[in-house]
Formats: sequence, structure tokens, C-alpha cells
Amino acid sequence: MDDQNKKPDDMQGFSYGQDNRQERHDAERASQPERDDPYAGVRRASEPYSFGPFGRPQPVQAERMEEPSAEALQEQAQDSAEQQTEVVTASREYRPFTVSGSGRGGSWQTPPRRTSLRAVFASFMVGVVAVGGLMFAADRGNWFSQDTFAAPAVTATAKTASNPVGNTADVVRPNNIAKIFEQASPAVVKIETSVKSNGRSNSSMDDLFEQFFGQSPNDNGGNGSDNGSGSGTLQPSGMGSGFLFESDGYILTNQHVIADADDIEVTVVGHNKPFKAKLLGSSYDLDLAVLKIEGTGFPTLKLGNSGSSNMGDWVVAIGNPYGFDHTVTVGVLSSNEREISIPDSQGTRNYQHLLQTDASINPGNSGGPLLNLNGEVIGINTAVSSQAQGIGFAIPTSTISEVLQNLKNNTSIPKKPVPFIGATLMTMTPDIADKLGVSGTTGSLVRDVVFGSPAYKADLRAYDVITGMDGTSYKDNESLITAIQKKNVGDKVKLNVIRNGQKIDLTVTIGDKNKFQTNDDLNSNP
Repeated sequence: MDDQNKKPDDMQGFSYGQDNRQERHDAERASQPERDDPYAGVRRASEPYSFGPFGRPQPVQAERMEEPSAEALQEQAQDSAEQQTEVVTASREYRPFTVSGSGRGGSWQTPPRRTSLRAVFASFMVGVVAVGGLMFAADRGNWFSQDTFAAPAVTATAKTASNPVGNTADVVRPNNIAKIFEQASPAVVKIETSVKSNGRSNSSMDDLFEQFFGQSPNDNGGNGSDNGSGSGTLQPSGMGSGFLFESDGYILTNQHVIADADDIEVTVVGHNKPFKAKLLGSSYDLDLAVLKIEGTGFPTLKLGNSGSSNMGDWVVAIGNPYGFDHTVTVGVLSSNEREISIPDSQGTRNYQHLLQTDASINPGNSGGPLLNLNGEVIGINTAVSSQAQGIGFAIPTSTISEVLQNLKNNTSIPKKPVPFIGATLMTMTPDIADKLGVSGTTGSLVRDVVFGSPAYKADLRAYDVITGMDGTSYKDNESLITAIQKKNVGDKVKLNVIRNGQKIDLTVTIGDKNKFQTNDDLNSNP
């Protein structure tokens, strides 16, 4: 319905009764000049004004009537004042109002009440007391300190998605990486190796070597020949990293960085020419090597305790990936006690107790330091899985410290005993069981026995089926190998064997694998 055609009670929500106030109003209007009532000629004398929502008089359609004279209006007003007026009660309570604003944006307001000076003063004093009390409590309770507005820890029951986003300081991510790099970088060196060309060619092992180490072995692909004289043109074969751990030129790096190298050059920060390095000692199994360059007063790095680092701790890697000297990457310690095996042209490296990190490690990082936030070395960056993202490995300082003096002095490194019995085992299959006349496929088939090994001495033979050890059954060769590896060298065990359909028991004394020069045995991957 158009607002212009609404009735006053439709538009304002209430209506007025006709009382004597209307008559007095008419009399007063009649005594004023005609300009005060522009609608006098079109309204009925007995009807009041009607206001729409826009604060403008709404004309009421009616036929034009003869305007009464001023004398008649005055006489009518006097008569009305003397008479008793009948009051009609409105359907809603009448409340006076004023109109503020003009046009469509006007708003209805009630007239303000008068407030006594005493009430104003009392309100002011209450506000002073309340604000003063809050200020005192905030000061005593340290409400507005930085810790108060720090992001709260997310509990297991909290809904992260509903937490508000804050703009507080990040106190988790370390802010001293630049300082660590500034202090540690001068002690990190670049190592470049060369070999004499002798017609050697790459093997299929090179690809697997590169997959883990991020670089190829020190073979040059047969570019050139030494004509049988043992000498030839030096060809670049590899590049890696290392770090100085003593100021008189002792450098620690990986063995695979300098393996088979005929020439080793080391570049140190602040020196224009590279140094010729001498290999003092190395370990293939541990993949560690110590080099020596001539000079004194070199910057050094301190070996820290890798055992004091926890998973999730921040770590910093520095090295020379792809020839980009002194590149720094940051990550966390993802895990520890990792074990991996990497075959190469010389055999298989069996790494133990490795640190895993997601700090970026690339070709050329091998041999570089992995640092904690104190700037101490906790590992040597060694290998990376090129088929994954953020899976790198470092040799911990707990392993390095045990053999560092042996490497420095070029003395043999004592090897830890490796339990083994000297037999190559296979998992039983239905076809093998059928040929041997054995019911079921539980057990391990003995494929061969190493001559002179504990298994040989205990009369264990090829095609024997080992079903258990010390009365415990083992369904396959992997579970049996794991059980043997948990024994100590010198322990005696009783193997439960089926030979030619007969059950027999053989007593075997656990031996040390290091005393046998073979990889084709029970524990080829200890």
C-alpha cells in the first residue's frame, strides 16, 4: 500500500480520539494569518492534520466548504470552553514525540528528561571509582603484558579452525639463523676431487649411488687413457663439503666424497687459492674421512652432542650444493636412529643411528655440517632420498666422536661385533616344500653354508629347513635373522631343523661376521 494513502493509525501504529484540544487548536489557528494554514481550504473543520512517515502534512480529500469568519470561530471557541468535553480513549497509550531530521532519513525520538545535578555528580563518581579500580587491577595482574597476548597453545580438544587469528610476535621460529651462519660459514670448506683417466666406465650401481648421495661416484666414464703407465690427465670427478674441526687444518668429511680420488683440493673462505689436501684416514663402513691442509689459525666448528637433540628441534645445514658455495638451509630434526643401506661399486654401506632432517640437502652438501641453534655440529650431512621431499640423513656426532682420533691418526677402527652364523637362507614356498617332501611352508631353507663359519662347524647343511630356534618357531627367514641378530657373539643356540624328513636339533655358537670376508651370508644386511 502506498504510504501516501495510508491512514494515520496505519502509519504510526496508533490513533487519537477527538477531544476539546482539537477545538482549541482550531480557534487558535483561526486567529492567526491565513498563511499559517495552507490547507485550510481543503480540509474539514472538524478533522485534524495527519502526518505521514516523512514529516509532511497529508491532505485529506474533501469538498471545498465556505471558510467561516473570524468572529464565528472566536464565538465557537468560547462556547466550547464552557462546555463539558467528552473524551474518547485511544486504543494505545499516547506518548509525546518529536521529529528529528527531515525527509526519508528522519528518526523518532522521545524528549530527554531533566536530570538533576546530584544524579550527574553521582554517576561521575561511580565512573571514577570503576575506572580507577580496573586500572589498579590491571597493573597488579599484569593484564597487558606481551605474554598475555601470546597465541595460546592448541590443546587436543580445541578446534583450530575456530581460533581467532592473531598478530602477535612469533616466538617459535628461531631468529638467530643469520648469526649462526655468520659464525659457522667460514669453517665450512668446499672439496673438489679429480681422478686420472684410465678408461673406467660407469656401472649400474652409479645410478643408485647418486639416488642417495646426490652425486655420482668418482668415475670419469673413460675419458682418456693412461697407456698402461698409471698416469694420465686429471679429470674432475666429484664435489662435496667438509668443515674444519681443528685450527691447524684438520677437516672432517664423508668417505664417499673423496673415494678413489687421485687429487683433493680444498677451498677455504678468505683464501684466493685452493689448498692441496692429504687424506689421513677413512672408513668405508662409517662413511667418514679426515683430511689435512697446511696452515694454522683456520676457523673451526665445535662438535656438539647429537644425543641431546630432540625430534622437532631446529637445525641448520651449510654446504655447497651444485657448486653454490656456502648455501644455508633450515629445517627440523625429523627423526633419529634411522637405518639405511646404499650399495655402490665397492659393496654396500650399512648406515645406523642416522639423523633424519627436512633441511634441504642437495648434491654437494655431503660432508657439510648439520648444526643446532647453538652453532654446534650434531651431524654430517650424508645422504638424501631423491625420490622424496625433505628426507635427508646425517651421521650423528655420537658416531663420529668414537672414531675421530682413529681417523686423524690413520689407525684402524675397531669394529663392533656383528652376530652371525654363516648361512644363506631362503623363505619356504609351496613348490620348494613339495620337492623336499615337507608339509607346509613354515621355516627357512638353507641355500648354502660359509666354509669355516659357526653353521659349518655345527654341521648345518644345504637344503636343511630351519623351523625354529631354542624351541620358538619362526615362519620365514626374516624373522629368524632378526632373532639371531639380537644374540651376542659367543652365545649358544639350538636350531630346530628338518633334514630328509627327520627332525633334528643342532647347537650353533654365534660368531662375529667381521672375521669372515664375505657378504653372501645370513646377515648380509646387519
